[in-house]
Amino acid sequence: MKIQLAEHYGLCFGVRDAIAQAEQLAADGPLTILGELVHNPVVRERLAALGVREGQLDTPGDAPTPQVMITAHGASDKARADWRKAGFGVADGTCPLVRHAHDQLRTLIALGCHPVVIGKPGHVEVKGLIGDFAEAVVIETEADFSKLPAAPRYGVVSQTTQPIERVNEIVAALRAHFSTSEVLFRDTVCQPTKNRQAALRKLLEDCDTLVVVGGSNSNNTLQLVAAAKVAGRRTIHITRPEELRDEWFENSEVVGVTAGTSTLKETVAAVVSRLEAINETIRTTKRIAA
Repeated sequence: MKIQLAEHYGLCFGVRDAIAQAEQLAADGPLTILGELVHNPVVRERLAALGVREGQLDTPGDAPTPQVMITAHGASDKARADWRKAGFGVADGTCPLVRHAHDQLRTLIALGCHPVVIGKPGHVEVKGLIGDFAEAVVIETEADFSKLPAAPRYGVVSQTTQPIERVNEIVAALRAHFSTSEVLFRDTVCQPTKNRQAALRKLLEDCDTLVVVGGSNSNNTLQLVAAAKVAGRRTIHITRPEELRDEWFENSEVVGVTAGTSTLKETVAAVVSRLEAINETIRTTKRIAA
């Protein structure tokens, strides 16, 4: 069994910096993170071991520590202001590329566009994007076009972890559907997401089985899982190496490994080590049986 690692995988710089910021804040004093810093249980357990608490972004003033932190997914300006008004120190772990998406949406609105966000309704990043703009509409598929009011001009951005191919399809369909309106699109899918999606496509050319490492509620991880399944590969989604079972790989020849942008590199390394051990066990068992 050959084990092949994706060219791009795991922790992106925005998540890495947010984790480092949270660890430094925790070393300085009690800290509450407003939500999940990243959608990864291994990271959350590590922070909890440092005494970091978790609170809710949408309940300003309700936190057990005087210092709170916005997650890498960002938040609305209103949410930040509400927490400061409630007397809390607010540290901001927003990824710069998420902040860029906020800036692009604000610019489009200033140009007179009706704001549109392509993304997953209810996701924390999307909630932050639309939090300052009551008129904004979130669309995930073409069926959501019916939610949009008639407008001469639409301004479209995307959740940073959406598949860029799918985003482009929706924008093209939007232009066709509202053919008499102008549709201005700003590509806000982040480069780390694009890199991981491109690396996955390359990996899928060679492997018959794919292991995706990441949180069960991580959007970019779930997009990797979905893409692998669409390609017809046997796909195994785990959060940590202990979840892997020997029997899953008895008939595998090439196992690809990738991970979402909130997955620690050391977790991926441990998964590869576990797969190597599984491979040796399978080889030994077959030799004995022969």
